Amino acid sequence: MKKLSIVTLLLIVSASLFAQGVPEDVAASAASRPAAIVASTSWTAAFADLGGLDDVPFIAPANLIHPPEYEIIVGDVLKINNADYFIYAGYERMMQSMGSSIKKDEASMIKINTNNSIENVREQASLIAAVMGTQAESTKRVAQYVQVVEDGARKVRQKGLDQLKVYCHSMQVFLAKDLGLSVAGTFGPGPVTAAQIAEVAKGGYDLIIDNIHNPIAKPFLEVSPTTKVVVWRNFPDRGGRDSLAEMVGSNIENLFR
Repeated sequence: MKKLSIVTLLLIVSASLFAQGVPEDVAASAASRPAAIVASTSWTAAFADLGGLDDVPFIAPANLIHPPEYEIIVGDVLKINNADYFIYAGYERMMQSMGSSIKKDEASMIKINTNNSIENVREQASLIAAVMGTQAESTKRVAQYVQVVEDGARKVRQKGLDQLKVYCHSMQVFLAKDLGLSVAGTFGPGPVTAAQIAEVAKGGYDLIIDNIHNPIAKPFLEVSPTTKVVVWRNFPDRGGRDSLAEMVGSNIENLFR
């Protein structure tokens, strides 16, 4: 009994000494490991990539038609709360669903603006890079993105597409203008109106650009069946390196098919 008591006491003392050392060890480990970062969607993750970060995981599955409508589960909340930083846009349904379930301070919540214009990509990538200290890598990646768009704009001019009269979904107008397309009117993101249908019915539109995540251009084809329609993405269908540049490159190629 006495031996058992001594052994027990030693174990208690050892455990106490170990516990006293844990905070220092944990702090050292946390300081030396890379920051854990999670994004809300494949689009915000793509901006993280342009900000110089590698393989940032995201919450809403990329194969959804409209990822912002994704309903989060408990595991998703845990991923966000356990991350050092969460990158989001603010319009995601998860932001309303989580409410006070998000246990993060303001400094760890990185809110960005999502549109694919060159100007905005530069601004948002710079914002992320400034927080994460990845400015040099971000500069290289943004330059590669800009090159994709500028090459697309050059091809648009060479093929004469800049002379076409374009009716464009409002969520795709940023890229369209960077490509030098002549956007004469916009529609969406809500359902098309009678006035917009009448506008297309008057004729003269060579190209309609719709949005795959919120496709609403079908009524225009009923009144202007010969007008070409292309459908673009905003949310990449994957994560990882160059996901936004690859998606935008695919959008551009759709113009020439």
